[in-house]
Amino acid sequence: MGKATGFMEIKREEAEQRDPVERLKDWKEYSAPFSDEVMSRQGARCMDCGTPFCHIGMEISGATSGCPVYNLIPEWNDLVYRGQWKEALERLTKTNNFPEFTGRVCPAPCEGSCTVAISDPSVAIKDIEQAIIDKGFENGWISPRIPEQRTGKKVAIVGSGPAGLASADQLNQAGHLVTVFERDDRAGGLLMYGIPNMKLEKDVVERRIRLLEQEGVEFIVNTEVGKDITPEELKQKYDSVILCTGAQKQRDLVIEGRKSKGVDFAMNYLASTTKSLLDSNFEDGNYIDAKGKDVIVIGGGDTGADCIATALRQEANSIVQFGKHPQLPLARSAENAWPEYPQVFSLDYAHKEAKAKFGEDIRQYSIQTKKFVADDNGNLKELHTVEMKKTRDENGMFVYEEIPGTEKAWPAQLVLIAIGFEGPEQPVLKQFGVNIANRRAEAEYGDFSTNVEGVFAAGDSRRGQSLIVWAINEGREVAHAVDKYLMGTSTLPTYEAV
Repeated sequence: MGKATGFMEIKREEAEQRDPVERLKDWKEYSAPFSDEVMSRQGARCMDCGTPFCHIGMEISGATSGCPVYNLIPEWNDLVYRGQWKEALERLTKTNNFPEFTGRVCPAPCEGSCTVAISDPSVAIKDIEQAIIDKGFENGWISPRIPEQRTGKKVAIVGSGPAGLASADQLNQAGHLVTVFERDDRAGGLLMYGIPNMKLEKDVVERRIRLLEQEGVEFIVNTEVGKDITPEELKQKYDSVILCTGAQKQRDLVIEGRKSKGVDFAMNYLASTTKSLLDSNFEDGNYIDAKGKDVIVIGGGDTGADCIATALRQEANSIVQFGKHPQLPLARSAENAWPEYPQVFSLDYAHKEAKAKFGEDIRQYSIQTKKFVADDNGNLKELHTVEMKKTRDENGMFVYEEIPGTEKAWPAQLVLIAIGFEGPEQPVLKQFGVNIANRRAEAEYGDFSTNVEGVFAAGDSRRGQSLIVWAINEGREVAHAVDKYLMGTSTLPTYEAV
């Protein structure tokens, strides 16, 4: 703890963001470069707690508290304060394979359980993390780590999202020959096509993919397992297979008028936009365009916010975001005590942009969509809603009731459904013969093996829709399990030892 009184003397400062109006003119990341001086001051705010709740990595009341990859946060905070950036990078990469991803897109449950946050704004952990890894790349401290020996064992990984990449990285360093199969034309999974450039520019993802390739990981894209190559072929050619297919079956809104032209899933919208941007800078026209349209986003989460930011850059006529729940309080409620993840009102990057563009917060709360209405040609023209009231029933459970007289029709030519995911797409799991429980691959955490010999499952395909840090956690853990399966023992680190 470099400055014992830092948390009392220094206020929280966040990394600068580009002007909300100006950044709507491009698709670059909304954050601005970090200042070493600011980061040093923020590192000084860390209390170096005897019990660092910032990396407890557990679920409390259904939400993640602390860092699930158990980053050594107090250690690298202190090193940044002292200006020892290279040493901070070494500490950071001991537990996290991809800080350049988590530093940009993780919701930072570590900050919610920071001890400083009991009474003051938390330490700017996420900003410091990104600053460390970015400086590592800028200074050439990160270079290919070529394994000195190979075991001759071959592992196939299905899916190149964060869980697949983390397991590939770990197993490759253990000396195994790793091949990652991806059905899209670029590796990265949702990091590539599910998160827009404004949050995660794709050269950041591609830089990491290139590094893994230089280290020996093979990527085979445009290859769908079960279609272009069979599970039987994989099991014959490889000593082990890991299913990291994610949880990409989007939850639908099955109501009247759902098949109207102009109602689509959020992920289809985001993926088509990013792909067209990367392929042709939108010249191919192969994307869903919000230009000049009244857009409604159904769903109040991060994916919905990404849709807002995308529609703003496409110059939508208007944008409204619907949320089922009431507006969150400005401060923690008694039911949401520290160190739980803080369920409090905030303005996401997209909401700041929308407010700058339209002059007001575009979110609508406690509202439910009842039906979509199309014109004679089947094109969406409006949707109908009713306001909801959240109450408790006789058993103390929360229920939602419609409020009579609050019906409303909204003009809309594009509606994006962003209400989450049901779980992994089933065909691949079924073709492998993997048992399915609660719509997910049945595999116990820590062991990760399925009922099929040599076939493992990890990430969202096993645990359901979750955070990128949980995906990395599971990718590292399944690598340990597979290494042990192949070799009888494993020297790969495991979080169980933390």
